Amino acid sequence: MRTIRWLSLLLIVVAVFALAGCTAVAPAAEPAAGEEGVTMTFITRDSNQAIVRQLVDAWNESHTNQIEVTVVPADQFVTKFGTMIASGTPPDIVAVDLIYVPAFAAAGQMTDITDKAQALPYFDTLSPSHIRLGTYEDKLYAVPFNAEGSVLIWNKDLFSQAGLDPEKPPANWAEIHEYAKAITALGNGVYGYYFSGACPGCNAFTYAPMIWASGGDILSEDGTQATLEDPMVREALAFYRQLWEEELIPPGSVADGGAEFLNTFASGTIGMQGLGNFAITPLKTSDTPFEFGVTFLPGKDGGVSSFAGGDSIGIPAGSRYVDEAFEFITWLLSEEVQLEQYAANFSLPVRTDLADNEYFAEDPRFTLSSEAMGLGKTPYSLVYNQLFNDANGPWLKMIQTAVFDGKIDEAIATGQAEFTAILSGQ
Repeated sequence: MRTIRWLSLLLIVVAVFALAGCTAVAPAAEPAAGEEGVTMTFITRDSNQAIVRQLVDAWNESHTNQIEVTVVPADQFVTKFGTMIASGTPPDIVAVDLIYVPAFAAAGQMTDITDKAQALPYFDTLSPSHIRLGTYEDKLYAVPFNAEGSVLIWNKDLFSQAGLDPEKPPANWAEIHEYAKAITALGNGVYGYYFSGACPGCNAFTYAPMIWASGGDILSEDGTQATLEDPMVREALAFYRQLWEEELIPPGSVADGGAEFLNTFASGTIGMQGLGNFAITPLKTSDTPFEFGVTFLPGKDGGVSSFAGGDSIGIPAGSRYVDEAFEFITWLLSEEVQLEQYAANFSLPVRTDLADNEYFAEDPRFTLSSEAMGLGKTPYSLVYNQLFNDANGPWLKMIQTAVFDGKIDEAIATGQAEFTAILSGQ
């Protein structure tokens, strides 16, 4: 409860200071006498701008109730949302990175939509991870808005050059190691594997699933306890350490804070890398095209997992148009919209029953990414940023100390202690 009180206080304090430099968003006007419909406000981070405007334009063209969109830079989103709540002018709809929903719900800033959502005939098909993170104390506060699934992508051309079967991706860590050695042996700046060694979020997205696929975990199910002493965490760190020691990963990995997360693989010099559905379209249209495949991120001895990312959508506390806002949410989750607005543009549907569709039939790599999203996990935490997104935080520190410095046991002990301190509110 200390964390919840801290978050509530933080958002209020942030909002008060932000008001000095921000203009509050005026509440939507009530419909005048004789007029039909209302105007709702919708706030989202800038990374969602394209799909939000596409959806809202389609909605506004066909509905009496209208929506106005406010786009906020991602690094200002929490501040802006807190400002609007504190000033008494909450938006009517919010799309937010799914990792933030538990904290917003715990702070009393979201509307309970449990009954409305569970009444949807397709409720059980909604992205499981989004639903899990949208739930707080057995109440649901958000449903999936857009989705991402982490996957392993491999360069088929380099596989062929290294004498490997280009249609047979690795199914376990031993095969990743074997294939990486063969590909690195090609020389000329070619390496078997890549990861962004200074990017905490990238490694939550692509490294944690390899632990999950092996039966291990980094947090307890309820997100209150660190589990970095899980044997599979050590195994995963030792595996990456082996790849690094054997120089199967390019030296530039150690300094990559995420800027080269996709670019390095797109250069055609990397055999395998954890990426996501977001990479497929740009790789297909690259100026230096090569054949590539998409498969699940594997565990040590098999098994698969994925990090289910993306945004959730909900109704902020204080919205005057709860029913109207949920009408929009129902519309965007409908099969027609999920296919014609999402899949047709090669965005993942947020419903598992729509992973196999006519648009993805053109390129099954999108179907596999959609399946990865459906089986994926996302750490549930009220302090996700402090644990996993902070470049100076314990998650990245543990990985770097173990992989680049070779101090695996020290890295785990320090990581466990620092996770525990953050989780206890210290």
